[in-house]
Amino acid sequence: MAKKRNRAADFGVYLIVRLIVCVVQALPARLAYKLADNLAWLVYSVAKRRREIASENLAAAFPEMATDPVAIDQLVRGMFTHFVRAAIELVLVSRKLTLNTWRRHVVLADGGKILPPLLADRAALIVTGHLGNWELAGISLGLFGYHTHAIARVQDNPHLERYVRRFRQSSGQGIIAKNGEFDQLAAVMKAGGKVAVLADQDAGPRGVFVDFFGRPASTHKAIALLAMQHDAVLVVTGVARVRREDHAFDPARSHAPGLDPMFYAVTCEDVIDPRNYAGMSRLAAVREMTQRYTTALERVIRRHPEQYFWLHRRWKTRPTEKRSTRAA
Repeated sequence: MAKKRNRAADFGVYLIVRLIVCVVQALPARLAYKLADNLAWLVYSVAKRRREIASENLAAAFPEMATDPVAIDQLVRGMFTHFVRAAIELVLVSRKLTLNTWRRHVVLADGGKILPPLLADRAALIVTGHLGNWELAGISLGLFGYHTHAIARVQDNPHLERYVRRFRQSSGQGIIAKNGEFDQLAAVMKAGGKVAVLADQDAGPRGVFVDFFGRPASTHKAIALLAMQHDAVLVVTGVARVRREDHAFDPARSHAPGLDPMFYAVTCEDVIDPRNYAGMSRLAAVREMTQRYTTALERVIRRHPEQYFWLHRRWKTRPTEKRSTRAA
């Protein structure tokens, strides 16, 4: 039975969040970034256990750095700085990212790979991870007129849930609850819809184990199963913060008054067609497709390790635990 929530506390938290949003939006962008950097330093300083988790994950993912705590600590600091900045950018994005200004902040680096599946009548799953600023992909595609859906966890606080949902839907993106709205998901896929899903969290003992940074990681089977069931192409993407000067060939990208650090590249790491696995058994196809998109996500994470959310316990479930569960 779910624990009864404190309605007054939920509303109080909602008011605090709205107040913070108002303050950030009232600040000049450069001051907002300065606030973000100071807040990141504060979070890094007080969240000792979180720092330890991130350091442990980084040492496991990059064993060559395991004996260099200074280098690992720099990445952990960079991670906190990046994600607090990304949160500030999401507060500002509704006023800064428009059809007239998007080129100042986003580059569609692999449009030739990403756009054909979005334009096709066939269903597609946009597969990404907790890297960079993944929310920007859906917002940007909505601006361009592409109607996509995102699978998202419902917030426990009902006031925050309504607020976050309105924000996500503001550019035309539909939201499908992660747990519960299976009929809606099936209907969207059957109609050839495009659905974004985060695919980099521990799936527990029922997941399929694939290689992730050289270690077996329990990964959700649902993405590959959905692709096979609905004949949906998997489009593996990353949305990482990049240097604006690397894309200065476009005059529209040479200047972004007041919001200079906000510049992201939407890349396509792989396009996976389930039809290519039709000759395999169901289990083998699921494993191969899951391994392939996990490897693609690993590639983009390796290019931008400071922008990955290393606070997840990605390797929490061990293969031995899965075998023990079956034996029981």
